[in-house]
Amino acid sequence: MKRLTRKEEEIMDLFWENGPMFVRELRERYADPKPHFNTLSTMVRILESEGFLTHATHGNSFQYLPVVTREQYHRGSVANLVDKYFGNSYRAMVSAFVEEEKLSLEDLKEIIGQIEKGK
Repeated sequence: MKRLTRKEEEIMDLFWENGPMFVRELRERYADPKPHFNTLSTMVRILESEGFLTHATHGNSFQYLPVVTREQYHRGSVANLVDKYFGNSYRAMVSAFVEEEKLSLEDLKEIIGQIEKGK
């Protein structure tokens, strides 16, 4: 799955939180100064071409809705991170966190408990 830019992720977050929207409704969700309508429209069309959004036609207008859920995107992002930086090894990723002291022994025991419950 393609990695979203910060602005694309910001737009997707608004769709994930609010559901289907027209571009004008999307623009209303932004604080001032609001992005230009044409800029948002272009970004939404790009997200649609990349498979993140689809649209329903209402007269002459398009109402856009997410195709990919937030959870699907996050899972794909983690998988890409593990593949790119850890040679597709989740073990290497966890080891890196342990080495950098980002995970404690207690954290690891809790993770092991979750794995055992899942079996």
